[in-house]
Amino acid sequence: MVTLHRVSDVDELISSAALAFIDAIAAVQTPGGGLHKDGVARVVLTGGGAGIGLLRELARLDHAAKEQGPDFPALTVDWTRVHVFFGDERNVPVTDPDSNEGQARQALLSHVDIPEQHIHGYDLGAISMEHAAQAYEGEIREFAPEGFDLHLLGMGGEGHINSIFPHAEAVYEDKDFAFAVHDSPKPPAERVTLTYPAINRSQRVWFLVAGEEKAEAAAHLVAGAAAEDWPAAGAHGTEETVLFLADSAATEL
Repeated sequence: MVTLHRVSDVDELISSAALAFIDAIAAVQTPGGGLHKDGVARVVLTGGGAGIGLLRELARLDHAAKEQGPDFPALTVDWTRVHVFFGDERNVPVTDPDSNEGQARQALLSHVDIPEQHIHGYDLGAISMEHAAQAYEGEIREFAPEGFDLHLLGMGGEGHINSIFPHAEAVYEDKDFAFAVHDSPKPPAERVTLTYPAINRSQRVWFLVAGEEKAEAAAHLVAGAAAEDWPAAGAHGTEETVLFLADSAATEL
């Protein structure tokens, strides 16, 4: 079941999701917290306007908390105890403007105290997509063996998530955690994506959705449509699935 968190616009969506993110990760970081019971959060980031906007807001809030000092304590994320993964990546090096990892580094990761070895990228542009997918599965099994504490997702107008598109091969993958996509209908065609077996091991799955062109897909997500038709409907958390939805994308609910 999807919990609907409706907001007025994308700015309120970003603000609400950022505060909820801090609350959720701070809870994971309590002694013995999180899926792995080690107080270390495993988080999957997403791109897109709302996804990158959220990362920028997290960077701003982290800076503001540091500036105010110990006399005005604020709930914060301890970024030294976060492992970051990516829901999908284009077949480009991280220095390319289209790289999801590169955008995340610019928006957030270069501005907080996350150890470099805690940033788990796909290394695309250096190795083949099939090898990258296999290696990423190994990375997940090593550093997030119990799953993810939080998986963030954007959504396309046709309901795609990560690089899982309607009726594409990746929507039917039921074993591997990562999948090489050679024919994405949204350019660029070559990508590697996390699959449902990886997504649905997440304790929390949060969708960040704004824009009137996504209203039909949002309605199908809430209604629990068939995943092969509307891929977003196939993603769910083991404990919660939350749709942060701007009013512009809620016209068909």
